[in-house]
Amino acid sequence: VRGEFTLEAVADRTPEGPVRDGVRRAAGTPFTTEPWRAADLLGNGQRIRADDTVPFALWTAARHPGDLEAALWATAEGFGDVDTTCAITGGVVGAATGTAGAPEEWLRRREPLG
Repeated sequence: VRGEFTLEAVADRTPEGPVRDGVRRAAGTPFTTEPWRAADLLGNGQRIRADDTVPFALWTAARHPGDLEAALWATAEGFGDVDTTCAITGGVVGAATGTAGAPEEWLRRREPLG
């Protein structure tokens, strides 16, 4: 991950349309907002559309950029399409933290790859 992850930077690099509009709304949503409330404002994937999924997932990633576990719990608090929103959030935060961002217990319990 290069550069600082901000919602404004993501919005600037997103093509015009509903997803970009949603990311801009996310950028204006204070991180002091409870996740369930942010999901009400930004969408939580219930409508199965990118503009209803991506803004909230990116908001929780930006709210907890260095804490994968906190980011995933905050995302789950938004209900909706939890597996999809958590996958997006986890991908963004995990790209920044690498395996160092995952709790040791999670790493111990994972299935081996390959």
